[in-house]
Amino acid sequence: QVQLVESGGGLVQAGGSLRLSCAASKSIFSYSTMDWYRQAPGKQRELVAALTRGGSTNYADSVKGRFTISRDVPKNTVSLQMNSLKPEDTAVYYCAAETGYTHYWGQGTQVTVSS
Repeated sequence: QVQLVESGGGLVQAGGSLRLSCAASKSIFSYSTMDWYRQAPGKQRELVAALTRGGSTNYADSVKGRFTISRDVPKNTVSLQMNSLKPEDTAVYYCAAETGYTHYWGQGTQVTVSS
């Protein structure tokens, strides 16, 4: 079982940037896809960005053109660069590692965007 530890969250003004990182205890190539999800208060958890083992990416429509998912394979890390942040991006952001059967989750990191 993998351990995932997120970092990089915080408070930022609208229009600002943050970079989230997810450190995995095992090779990220062990998983078919590495994801970033988010959950805002009173809302369901939603997929923000995904990066497959083969290098394909997928983004939620609400973040396309603003967020970029990337990986550093030797360091077993996955990052989420978030630019042009909006108050509606405020949420707890979770890193996830997918197999064909399950997701493994990190503990989450809070991102708050003030207007």
